[in-house]
Amino acid sequence: MSRPTRSRFRTLLDVSLLGLALIGPQAASAQADLPDYVIAEFGTPPAIPTGDLSPDLQQAVAVVFVESLAQSLWTTNQEEALADIVAAGDPRLAWLISDMMRFTWRRDFDDALAQAAADLLGIEYTAFRRWDELTNHLIAWDIPAYPGYLAHKRGIFTHFVPGWDRIFVEGDIDWRMVSWGGVLIDDRPFGMDELCNCIPAVDNPEVETAAEATWLDEDDVVFGIEINGEARAYPRQIMEVREMVNDTLGGRDLGIPYCTLCGAMQAYFTDDVPGAVTRPVLRTSGLLIRSNKVMYDRATWSVFDTFLGRAVTGPLAEAGVVLDQATVLTTTWGAWKEAHPDTTVLVEDLALGRDFDFRNGRDADGPIFPVGDVDPRLAVQDDVIGVVTASGTPVAFERGAAQLALQSGAEVTFENVRLALDAGGIRAVGQDGEDLGSHQAFWFAWSQFHPDTALWMP
Repeated sequence: MSRPTRSRFRTLLDVSLLGLALIGPQAASAQADLPDYVIAEFGTPPAIPTGDLSPDLQQAVAVVFVESLAQSLWTTNQEEALADIVAAGDPRLAWLISDMMRFTWRRDFDDALAQAAADLLGIEYTAFRRWDELTNHLIAWDIPAYPGYLAHKRGIFTHFVPGWDRIFVEGDIDWRMVSWGGVLIDDRPFGMDELCNCIPAVDNPEVETAAEATWLDEDDVVFGIEINGEARAYPRQIMEVREMVNDTLGGRDLGIPYCTLCGAMQAYFTDDVPGAVTRPVLRTSGLLIRSNKVMYDRATWSVFDTFLGRAVTGPLAEAGVVLDQATVLTTTWGAWKEAHPDTTVLVEDLALGRDFDFRNGRDADGPIFPVGDVDPRLAVQDDVIGVVTASGTPVAFERGAAQLALQSGAEVTFENVRLALDAGGIRAVGQDGEDLGSHQAFWFAWSQFHPDTALWMP
């Protein structure tokens, strides 16, 4: 294709995505003062230029990342333009290469992109999964994005999943970290439980009594929630299929995401939300941030930081919404129903005939998506009980050590937080016994979304 046609594609991109720019708290250059453990694992990051891409480089980007998608081709034009990108030596463009590699459909295209990113970063691949290795370096080194990155990224992602056009918008979100989780967006209306090529949330799930739930074994893992004296168990084998439940318990509306990748089940109150005309309906977007699911509100298309419950785009972000959190206990069915004989539990049919065990199967050898650097104070997938103190300090308690201490009669405390054994799980309570909204998660997830977390040690 001729050079004038390349320019035309660049112009179309600029016009159609006019006004989009990278917005995010970590979007500026941020390589100084990297921790020693990052350098030890990933090496020294390359030098990073600042400012806009040159016109010639913008044209090369359009040829590689716009024209190739528009015409589903990889020709000499793309090869030459990619060589121009490598010759420019701007490591910031490796983010866009990483985005495209998540969707590449031809081996020669993927090989060319992978080598270009390696050249830009000065790395050599040591593993078969090159996209993971590349993205881990980008995250760990905190390589900044170039001005206009979001527009290019949005073009790639919405080309493959049109439903994301309302997701990829400006907001208080670091778009560099967003990747595809391999499934489509769940955009079904509230109450519709038809099958989809997505992770299907369930709304107002059917439940049964403990006596009726003969299909559950005593040692099956469940997530227990109690609101205003009403208890309900959410079996892990159902949550690994659904990953999102919108429920009502104890007179309160709840949005309940479960991230199989980071071992975290959370429960957010979704009634009386400031700025929300109707109850937020939480859905799975099909996107990830550092191996944590990205959820959004189907009613307003506001994207949430799933781990923090904070709206980061859309009307709910403009209203400053941060959802309050209820405690989720990770325990066994036997222990939960003994403590709560009047509990209800989700019915077996909600598992859709599936019986996943990701923790002991797919995820047994560590995260399957890039997470970058991980705080080395604990192992990547150590279980922690996480909570935020009255002073605003996040604190993690290594579950195994905390459980042993509590079982021996010792007190486990930090600031105003006290841990208590409850129904086979661990709950964080305040000085007067009030619930503080704690939950269990893998250490890598808690520490990356709470980078300033304290860590309780016995």
